[in-house]
Amino acid sequence: MDGGNLPYPPTGCDLGVAVTTRFEDRRHAGTVLADHLMAYAGRDDVTVLALPRGGVPVAHEVATRLAAPLDVVVVRKLGLPGQEELAMGAIASGGATVLNRSVLDASRVDDAVLERVIDAERTELARRETAYRGDRPPAPLAGRTVIVVDDGLATGSTMHAAVIAVRQRAPARVVVAVPVGAPQTVDALAAAADEVVCPLRPPSFTAVGAWYDDFAQTTDEEVRRLLDAGHHA
Repeated sequence: MDGGNLPYPPTGCDLGVAVTTRFEDRRHAGTVLADHLMAYAGRDDVTVLALPRGGVPVAHEVATRLAAPLDVVVVRKLGLPGQEELAMGAIASGGATVLNRSVLDASRVDDAVLERVIDAERTELARRETAYRGDRPPAPLAGRTVIVVDDGLATGSTMHAAVIAVRQRAPARVVVAVPVGAPQTVDALAAAADEVVCPLRPPSFTAVGAWYDDFAQTTDEEVRRLLDAGHHA
C-alpha cells in the first residue's frame, strides 16, 4: 500500500487526518473512513447504514469505531441489458427509484425493457432484505443522523437511490460516507445529502475497484455475519 498523502484536501474530510492513496481491502477502507467521521463517535442519535454487499465490511468498521448501530439499506442497480455493469439507474428499499437519463437516452432502452429489469431487481431486492436481516425489522431512522456507507462511488445511482429511500424515513440528517469516489459524483451527491465524506477523490478515477489491492466480492454469508455482529454489539 502506498501510504502517501494526496496533494489536495478532499471535500468533507478532517484536514488533520492523513489520506491514503490506496486501500488494502474494504476493512482497511472502513478504518480510514472512520477517521474522518469521528465527530459522530459515541453519540446516541447515530445509525450507520451499509449498501450491500460491498459496503457492509466498510460500514462495519465505521459502526464499530463510532459505537453506532449497523443496518443495511438494500439497493439494486438497474443494469443495461447486455452491459449489466452500466447502470440505467437503481431501486432501493421502500420503492425509491433513480433513473440515469443519459444512459437511457444513449442506449435507447424502451419502457418495456426497463420495466422488466425493474421487476426482476425488485424481486432480488426483496430476497436480499430477507436474507440479510432475517426476521429483524429495519433500524429506526426517524429523527436520527444516518451515515450511509458504500465501498465507493462511480456513477452514484445506487447511493442516490439509497439517500432517497432513507429520506422517506424522516431522519434528522443524512451523511453519505465512502472511501473513494469520482469527484463529479461526489459533488453531485452533495445536493442530495446533508454532508458527503469521501477521503479519496482521484481526478483520474476509473472504477472503485482500481483503488483497492483486494476487491474480492463480498458474500451473502459475510454480510449476515457482520450484520449479526453489529446488531449484538
